[in-house]
Amino acid sequence: MNETLSQLMQPLSKIFLLGVGACLLATLITPIYTYFAYKYKFWKQMRHDSMGGGEAKVYEKLHAKKHQRHIPTMAGMIFVVTVAIITFFFNNSREQTWLPLAAMLLCALVGLVDDFMNIRSHGKGIAGMRAPVKFTLISAIGLVLGWYFYAKLGVDSIHLPFVGSWHVGWWIVPIFAFVVVATGNAVNISDGLDGLAGGLTAIAFAAYAVIALLDGQFGLSGFCFTIMGALVSYLWFNIYPARFFMGDVGAFALGCSLAVVAMLTDTLFILPVIAAVMVFEVISVIIQLASRKLRHKKVFLSAPIHHHLEASGWPETKITMRFWLIGVVCAIVGLMFAITGGNIK
Repeated sequence: MNETLSQLMQPLSKIFLLGVGACLLATLITPIYTYFAYKYKFWKQMRHDSMGGGEAKVYEKLHAKKHQRHIPTMAGMIFVVTVAIITFFFNNSREQTWLPLAAMLLCALVGLVDDFMNIRSHGKGIAGMRAPVKFTLISAIGLVLGWYFYAKLGVDSIHLPFVGSWHVGWWIVPIFAFVVVATGNAVNISDGLDGLAGGLTAIAFAAYAVIALLDGQFGLSGFCFTIMGALVSYLWFNIYPARFFMGDVGAFALGCSLAVVAMLTDTLFILPVIAAVMVFEVISVIIQLASRKLRHKKVFLSAPIHHHLEASGWPETKITMRFWLIGVVCAIVGLMFAITGGNIK
């Protein structure tokens, strides 16, 4: 046991320093972003269409005052730039980090375009890029990265916890793309309350930092810890009342890179456990859409579920904190599944 701990001390020290460095760098970048965000008025425009279908009347009523405060968006650029700099210059495990970093940067670019269109819409028409366009772009990125995962890294199987490897061959490419799209959208949907998505993704990356560390993927663990450190700084300013929002640039960057980390650690079926809160957020939207389509009735006052709870009278901070607590429990359960289910080699 002592020998194992001594072997882990050196990579642990480096991983810790990557996280601390990311936190400090993000803190230094924040005033630069804030200066330009307020100078050029990166105000997030309120959406008028509900994720659950129809007009977002409940959402507009709940968040009218917040949007009147003129809160800038696109703050996800802070941690995207931070993670890119720290990973490129200080994380030498290129073979473990370039794929999730590529996913983060490419998907962040899609989100950046969407956010730019949002702030330039001035509340008229569709505030941002159309959903089918975003879906197509993120899917294309997922397919390209999935092809590299299969053709260059030689991965053609998925681990089933407590069962073993499931050989899927070239199907790993569309599976990879699906996970990227699904996780990216899950984080985006969860980004509806101050600090909610940032906290949940920080918890998920913390779990994956441990999984990668135990699996001997120290570079990947460092990448996850780098994101955690950057998110700690981001959350300092994003918790209620938020000084700024991450926007799609941040949500897609976090979600898509988290999906790639899950694929690289061969924990595809563990990801829905670790990210269970965000999964249920997506499910609540699907239920709402299906109910409106088939029954012409709503199941929730507003979708996703965090807006339903908000409309039911729960304070925003209570929803966020309780979702964080559930997220911590789910992350621990997922970590235990990964260890006992044979995902850790």
